Amino acid sequence: MASLVLGIVGLVCVIFAYTAFLGMILAIVGIVLGTLAKNEQPSSMATAGIVLSIVALGLCAVALVACVSCAGALAAL
Repeated sequence: MASLVLGIVGLVCVIFAYTAFLGMILAIVGIVLGTLAKNEQPSSMATAGIVLSIVALGLCAVALVACVSCAGALAAL
């Protein structure tokens, strides 16, 4: 259950690009917790949490790179 919540919060962090680093941390914790929960007792909630956390990690990484690139381009002006 915790991995599912962390995956959702990580996806929300993508909307606000300046919180992408926080979203990446939450997604990594969500992946770890989801994997532990799936090993302990397999359930669809754990699988959904792992999937959402992986998607959040990827999207947060893209948002962070885009934010840094944009800031670098603005600094060069």
